[in-house]
Amino acid sequence: MLPHLIVELIGGSIAQAAVWVGAFGALFMLMQFVFSPVQGALSDRYGRRTVILISSFGLGMDFIVMALAPVLWLLFVGRAISGMCAASFTTANAYIADIVPKEKRAAAFGTLGAAFGIGFIVGPALGGFLGHLSIRLPFWVAAGLSLVNFCYGWFVLPESLPPERRSKRFEWRHANPLGAVMLLRRYPQVFGLAAVFFLINLAQFSLNSTYVLYTDYRFGWGPQVVGYTLGLVGLCSGLVQAVLVRRLMPSLGERRMILLGLVLCIGGYVLFGLAPTAWLFLLGIPLLSLGGLAGPPAQALVTHQVDAHEQGRLQGALSSLASLAGIFGPALFANLFALFISNHAPVHHLPGAAFVLAALLLAAATLVAVRATRPSQTTVSAPNDEAPIAFPGETSPLAAPVADMLPNEPPESSP
Repeated sequence: MLPHLIVELIGGSIAQAAVWVGAFGALFMLMQFVFSPVQGALSDRYGRRTVILISSFGLGMDFIVMALAPVLWLLFVGRAISGMCAASFTTANAYIADIVPKEKRAAAFGTLGAAFGIGFIVGPALGGFLGHLSIRLPFWVAAGLSLVNFCYGWFVLPESLPPERRSKRFEWRHANPLGAVMLLRRYPQVFGLAAVFFLINLAQFSLNSTYVLYTDYRFGWGPQVVGYTLGLVGLCSGLVQAVLVRRLMPSLGERRMILLGLVLCIGGYVLFGLAPTAWLFLLGIPLLSLGGLAGPPAQALVTHQVDAHEQGRLQGALSSLASLAGIFGPALFANLFALFISNHAPVHHLPGAAFVLAALLLAAATLVAVRATRPSQTTVSAPNDEAPIAFPGETSPLAAPVADMLPNEPPESSP
């Protein structure tokens, strides 16, 4: 409903509103990029529950601001608050790392991903229904749900990080995107999978940015068909993360599940980009959804490498990388689509070039993951100049594809 609210405020056309929607999206991602490490570091110092409660309350206030906004600049304020508070996904991941044993984390991250996926399916559908009643009603309902979530956290949610396991101090030099990346440098075995996360997130924006345009241009699909197929993508992805990850994890293990998910996702993007008919295009949906097998085990492996008092910073670093992909990805893929349907296209008639590029990015991610999950790496990562820590009966398959290119940084003293 945001584009229609913008039209109401500026008195322009939907095309003019689209420009502002793009600006709002970039602002949201920028705020998330900046504040994910801040929330992660704060949760390491003051606990996960406190940060989650503040974010939930802030999100509720944000939706109220947007529901009442009489002028466009207040929507910008609201969207900035949204980006700041949406960084709480960082803290939710750290919460899981606190309370779930290592061997069960992949399934837990899959369940969390499925919950967010269901929200992305139900939310737009509910917003569209409510928007027919009143253009501002979806924002009021979203505010109410956020405040209900805050109340649940206040009265029910326990703290996951006891004081004795917290970081002893909060430092601004760590609570920023650059400081978050420095954490990855301190744990170089995490660096490889962080690169995989970034490439996966970047590739995903080919879908977000061009799916509607591409299917309209190639197959003549209208909003209804696009809505059905995107709903199918969300449903399949939710089932994969909620059910298949848990079922396959004991037999496949993290490494094989990561590589299997990446390869299947590559197949999905190739079909999306090159399928000559709509039916073949649709076959890419289950393949793309099965690519969701890669994320939860990769997330679990990364959490194995870092102590409890730095889980928030780790998740902040990963969220910042995802937000960075969100800043550059939409423009990259949208412009690539526009180029390859124009008369200046370097390759004649390749409207699916954005999906082909996504497949190539995931192929690169697969090569990195092959090395980053080598079974020969059997120790848990430690800072560069510390001896690795081995846990009895446990292997850590993370390697460092680019670690050798990075200068050593002395580890922080344990707080």
